[in-house]
Amino acid sequence: MTKVKKFNGFIGTYTKGKSQGIYSFTLDTEAGKISEIRLAAELSNPTYLTISNDNQYLFSVIKEGDKGGVASYILNEENSELHFINKQLETGAPPCHISSTLDYHHLLTANYHKGTIEYYLTNKDNGNISPIQSVIQHEGSGPNQNRQEKAHAHFAGFTPDEKFVVAVDLGIDKIITYTIVNDELKEQNSLSVKPGSGPRHITFHPNGLFAYAMTELSSEVIGLKYDQKDGSLQDIQYISTIPNDFVENNQGSAIHISSDGRFVYAANRGHDSIAVFSVHQETGELSLVEITSTEGNWPRDFILDPTEAFLVASNEHSENLVLFSRDELTGKLTLLQSDVFVPEPVCVKFLNR
Repeated sequence: MTKVKKFNGFIGTYTKGKSQGIYSFTLDTEAGKISEIRLAAELSNPTYLTISNDNQYLFSVIKEGDKGGVASYILNEENSELHFINKQLETGAPPCHISSTLDYHHLLTANYHKGTIEYYLTNKDNGNISPIQSVIQHEGSGPNQNRQEKAHAHFAGFTPDEKFVVAVDLGIDKIITYTIVNDELKEQNSLSVKPGSGPRHITFHPNGLFAYAMTELSSEVIGLKYDQKDGSLQDIQYISTIPNDFVENNQGSAIHISSDGRFVYAANRGHDSIAVFSVHQETGELSLVEITSTEGNWPRDFILDPTEAFLVASNEHSENLVLFSRDELTGKLTLLQSDVFVPEPVCVKFLNR
């Protein structure tokens, strides 16, 4: 069997400056190099993307004038071309996050400015996105008056078994799980985390027993126990992602876990780094391994490649992608490339393998 040496991916961006939309790229694992940056689809503020499990479709958040919503594209796996299918727009700010079930028949978005979670259906035969089926409006506030004056939903996704929807709200310091009943979101459980921490994104351990939430305001990873039966979460640990002596502005961003569940990675904007943690497989607790510079400014997201031998980070303000090799035994990162220009990059997604 021939070992795949090149992997294609896509980059979601802001389009406030030079960026024109969604870009594609190629990772050559043999050469340890990213190349072939190309515009794949022209649209406004496609900041977050998700790709169907069979690589047929790409779904993106989108902004058009005073409206925001989601758009779908047919994905040509051979040349990474995107062909527009349809879009759904609502008045107001666009979502900041989008995700889907493995069969991509169900889409979720989180809207930071509105404090809402939206649920859509897609047509599996042609990739069309339906109008919104259900909207949940979060309510409340937090102690940080500048950032938590109201609800700010920042993440919406499905639990690994796709039994529940999980939403993370920075503005009200809550992680909430929902069920979908007759195409409507119904609250299942809610966890209030440390006041003022501002949870942003969450990732689940492959064993289904633990989860890890990145906080934007307190720069911590929250270790969580997860009950697969009732969808409840319990916080068991708070661990900093920045050095104790770093006192400048930092905002936590993305968090991901290796598929073997041994290492958690969390990005810092301001300190401009990725913190690497090892996972205790019995307790789920984290221990810091290292903190590595992202060789740029404001790493908004990052991703492990399909082999998990590499990690790609996206620095929004310095407009560069950074490639690291990853030691699968220690979890540590080694810089390979930092000069890949991409305008205003936000999220990076590889085609599924």
